[in-house]
Amino acid sequence: MSSETGAALAGNGGKRVLTPELRFPEFRNEEAWQVHTGDALFDQINDRNTQLGLPLLAITQEHGAIPRHLIDYHVSVTDKSIESYKVVRVGDFIISLRSFQGGIEYSRYDGICSPAYVILRLRGEGSEEYFRHYLKTDRFIRILTKNLEGLRDGKMISYAQFSELLLPVPTPTEQQKIADCLNSVDELMAAQARKVEALMTHKKGLMQLLFPREGETQPRLRFPEFQDAREWVETPLSELCDIKHGYAFEGEFFRSEGEYVLLTPGNFYEAGGYRDQGAKQKYYVGEIPRDYLLSRGDLLVAMTEQAAGLLGSPILVPESNRFLHNQRLGLVTRKSGVEWANEFFFHVFNTQSVRMEIQASAAGAKVRHTSPTKIGDVVVSCPASLSEQQRIADCLAGLDEIIGDNTQKLDTLKEHKKGLMQQLFPSTEEAP
Repeated sequence: MSSETGAALAGNGGKRVLTPELRFPEFRNEEAWQVHTGDALFDQINDRNTQLGLPLLAITQEHGAIPRHLIDYHVSVTDKSIESYKVVRVGDFIISLRSFQGGIEYSRYDGICSPAYVILRLRGEGSEEYFRHYLKTDRFIRILTKNLEGLRDGKMISYAQFSELLLPVPTPTEQQKIADCLNSVDELMAAQARKVEALMTHKKGLMQLLFPREGETQPRLRFPEFQDAREWVETPLSELCDIKHGYAFEGEFFRSEGEYVLLTPGNFYEAGGYRDQGAKQKYYVGEIPRDYLLSRGDLLVAMTEQAAGLLGSPILVPESNRFLHNQRLGLVTRKSGVEWANEFFFHVFNTQSVRMEIQASAAGAKVRHTSPTKIGDVVVSCPASLSEQQRIADCLAGLDEIIGDNTQKLDTLKEHKKGLMQQLFPSTEEAP
């Protein structure tokens, strides 16, 4: 590829043109890209459901448009309402309620969807895969949000509003080259995601043996040295530990770099564990209450569901005197005289039964929250001896390290793709 200026160019018969920052060698001497409005490239499709057998589609940010039966999606519909549903064809694009958050979705399936959605179909020559990638870029989403001030959840972007947006368009051949490049990155990401999922499935199966099942107080698998040890005890967390609210650090001192990392729910993986947010990480440069400066190995639990499955997720702080105990996070500390290993109870918070109890007691409509008191009411089973707790934690620690390394590789691929897209697609804001 060739790195170019990315500056907008005038001319070409009065058409608005520009060039990307990064271009494949075979297109280095080609003409600059043109800029077209949305309605010059896409038609609005309003075909109604007159065919039998087409599947109901869910419009999601993670999967695009996908048959509802393929994912966990439970929204009831009536036979009468389905008559008004719109037909979606393979290659169509769908504007959803949250397009300003996650871009415009793409369909690899024929199906039907709610009449509330706006269906777009590419007109004439061009690569649907090219636009599949472009309409999900941070740059496009930023332009979409900027041009539609005041847009909030519950308000749909209209075809008229989409029609006014400027979209960068190279030749069909260059479109396909860019799409092929990004599709190959997607394939790498998908393979890495499958590897992570397989490792997590293996860990889940192991935990089901090492921890009691719901309704039971003893695990099915115990290490040989503890076969004749005391039975596990069942007790509310409030009798074992205290949970402390974090500090409401002042937003005026948030920075994109600094000495002290401000932990947020974004630093938690849904399956537990610390997530490095990279360029998105927040730092704090104001005065720090010493009681809220964390130590290596401290156990924290997410008390707000910023993302699906996050509520109750735990992390172990990776380093001393660098991470700050922020609000919406609970610091878990053992009560005096209790046999307690943070590393073991990190896994306790990741058991299905504990997560389900925490989620069941949460409150809130759009974003659910829990509290130290509600978490304290959760009943857990644990070994009476510290040595058995530590043995289980050590067994799972090696597997966690492998999962963490592979998850980090997946995150790196995602960031690589974002950076690549930033360079492969020019900004239409630069077009004269």
